[in-house]
Amino acid sequence: MKKHNFNAGPSILPREVIEKTAQAILDFNGSGLSLMEISHRAKDFQPVLDEAVALFKELLNIPEGYSVLFLGGGASLEFCMIPYNFLEKKAAYLNTGVWAKKAMKEAKGFGEVVEVASSAEATYSYIPKNYEVPADVDYFHVTTNNTIYGTELKGDLDVNVPMIADMSSDIFSRPIDVSKYICIYGGAQKNLAPAGVTFVIVKDEALGKVSRYIPTMLNYQTHIDGGSMFNTPPVVPIYAALQTLRWIKAEGGVAEMERRAIERAEMLYNEIDRNKMFVGTVTDKEDRSRMNICFVMAPEYKDLEADFMKFATERGMVGIKGHRSVGGFRASCYNAMPKESVQALIDCMQEFEKQHTDL
Repeated sequence: MKKHNFNAGPSILPREVIEKTAQAILDFNGSGLSLMEISHRAKDFQPVLDEAVALFKELLNIPEGYSVLFLGGGASLEFCMIPYNFLEKKAAYLNTGVWAKKAMKEAKGFGEVVEVASSAEATYSYIPKNYEVPADVDYFHVTTNNTIYGTELKGDLDVNVPMIADMSSDIFSRPIDVSKYICIYGGAQKNLAPAGVTFVIVKDEALGKVSRYIPTMLNYQTHIDGGSMFNTPPVVPIYAALQTLRWIKAEGGVAEMERRAIERAEMLYNEIDRNKMFVGTVTDKEDRSRMNICFVMAPEYKDLEADFMKFATERGMVGIKGHRSVGGFRASCYNAMPKESVQALIDCMQEFEKQHTDL
């Protein structure tokens, strides 16, 4: 039976990325050695890193004056590296979910933090609007996509202060204006690579502005100077990331990824809205994520939640259980998700509806 992988992360990757990485793990570049056992300073690995950086810049149209880094530690480590490197006196944060809240918590250890708006009171079921960002902050931090709650900022905000964004789960799913940001970061295990590598896009001239001592390993300048090689980088995930970047380019680039994302999301949201058994969890439809589509049973069918989970699992759906803080279901539709898998989930929902309602 075909499996349809809706896991929220680590998550689906293009089949050819998995196969090419698996081949390199057996024999890297015909060397007779595994990718897992070569030195990161071997002559064959530097071109992997160089091409990955170049494709990052090409696919996202990153302007001159920015560096692309591949680090360890996940986005969670960036939650403290961001204020370490950029927060001198005051920072602003938009609180749109668990990860935004965690990022904000870390920043409070480095200076004054202003929460400009929050949707916590409504279980983060919408993205706040019509708030003001103080003009005197060092930066304004946003989390563009919220995997748990299924909300997404689908465009770059217009603010008059430097912006920083956690784009862990929607990077490469839409075009972005990198020039609006001094830093964009994320864990790669959603749209880019297996777990273990973190990407950071940083504006070079924004560094060196804080007066505090920054530990060497937590200083972005260290990693720029070292070309992501200050310490041993996560070799296998970087290689897999390169294969994904090549795949994105070959498939038509970020604009094509966005077209597919919109198509998949519209298909599934249309079914959620049509089907009397299910209800979307995001209150403002313009905030609905294209990456993580969250829905629950309609109140009158709440007692059938476990039945639908079993029904869908038996038909090959994997990873659709919603986060415990939301409940219900979550279908994560990252770049590698084929439209056929979304249709298979829709077929499940329609078949279940026929069995349990009079239509």
